[in-house]
Amino acid sequence: MTPMLETADTPPLISRRTTPPTWLVVALACAGQFLVVLDVSVVNVALPSMRADLGLSPSGLQWVVNAYAIAFAGFMLLGGRAGDLYGRKRMFLVGLGLFTLASLGGGLAQEGWQLLLARAAQGLGAAVLAPSTLTLLTAAVPEGPARARAIATWAAVGAGGGAAGGLVGGVLVDVLSWRWVLLINVPVGAVVLAGSARWLTESRAGDGRRLDLPGALLVTAGLGTLAYGISRTQEAGWTSAATLVPLLAGVLLIALFLLTEARTAAPLMPLGLLRRRAVASANAAMLVSGSAMFCMWYFMTLYAQNVLGYSPLEAGAALVPSSLAVVVGSKLAPRLMRAAGPRSVAVLGTLVAVAGFAWQSTMSAHEAYVTAIMCPGILMMLGGGLAMTPLAALATSGAASGEAGVVSGLINTSRTMGGSLGLAVMSTVAATGTGAGTDPQSLTDGYALAFRASAAVLLAGALLMLLWLPRRLPHK
Repeated sequence: MTPMLETADTPPLISRRTTPPTWLVVALACAGQFLVVLDVSVVNVALPSMRADLGLSPSGLQWVVNAYAIAFAGFMLLGGRAGDLYGRKRMFLVGLGLFTLASLGGGLAQEGWQLLLARAAQGLGAAVLAPSTLTLLTAAVPEGPARARAIATWAAVGAGGGAAGGLVGGVLVDVLSWRWVLLINVPVGAVVLAGSARWLTESRAGDGRRLDLPGALLVTAGLGTLAYGISRTQEAGWTSAATLVPLLAGVLLIALFLLTEARTAAPLMPLGLLRRRAVASANAAMLVSGSAMFCMWYFMTLYAQNVLGYSPLEAGAALVPSSLAVVVGSKLAPRLMRAAGPRSVAVLGTLVAVAGFAWQSTMSAHEAYVTAIMCPGILMMLGGGLAMTPLAALATSGAASGEAGVVSGLINTSRTMGGSLGLAVMSTVAATGTGAGTDPQSLTDGYALAFRASAAVLLAGALLMLLWLPRRLPHK
């Protein structure tokens, strides 16, 4: 059995329970990560039903996804720091509890604003929970091949959660109602809570510093305001005051966040971390690739239902091969990393994803499943799975115990922040391609344009990785 990580200046935490098996810690951590990532995508197939039941506008649909993603990204670093200071197990339980309660509220929502508020609360719970999943895992498994395999499992489960969201959501919407894509989290969350309270061992790297709540509020407000400004371009255009004011305000808030972080004694995001090549380059790569990969499930499920006429269940089942591909890519990555190094694997995975996005951009309103969804989807997600593991390994390698939470939170923040802004941008791109039309061909033109833009973003990301990522994992 592997003991939990302890710092030299922190007394060992005393527990009456024996240290749990490493596999059990990994399983519980991965279960929490699965729920977090699942809820980014599980609502996609339910969006048409939510819109009809709650009267959401077409542009408002993206906020069902982005309300969660923005709160998730904005408070992720605060969640990571809270885990370092107050205990990773404690924050895991707090985050999972909030996430479960918010899921209940969302499932019972009677108005659109109630659903969006519940989704934001879910994102806040996920932001507290997610950093602890990776930190508990890395604390339980020593650095080396065993940790690489554990991270690969964590990445595969997380990616699989995003991929499985379509199928899970489709089954629940068809058999029950859209409400159950949220209510299903309640019994699952309760089971994971009980197991985690019983078996997880506490660890922390507390140093008495206070949490940087102003930093978390600034980055969340900045990200949300930027996304809102981008979404306004669909109706008002890029040069109108309704667009420019929130865009400029968002940039100002982000700049104020960076200034606050540079001046505060206990920053939410220590800017010194970004002086490390591995941390800075891996997070930049994750932000760029996340801005494209995050949109895939959103547009694929809308294309399947709005254009090809699939039911929610059929739309979810159509993405099962992609779900398997992302898991295969995540599990294959560690073997390739040993032979070729993390940079080469990250670049290779991104280029595979580029091929998938380019293929998907050739979609038509009347096309067979194999060429319309299955084959391009497999390429997109196989590439995403290959790239995610080396980027996560690079971003967390060589981190001191006191930095583990914030470094783990940073990689998740980069991916989700890129995804939320990317969804706002690509929704605008799709609306531009669609124009005023609402027929299947017009919708297809808009979705295709979004996939072409995503392919271009990923190609730029591959070049960034090639030029900036280290060849090998740095060590302490």
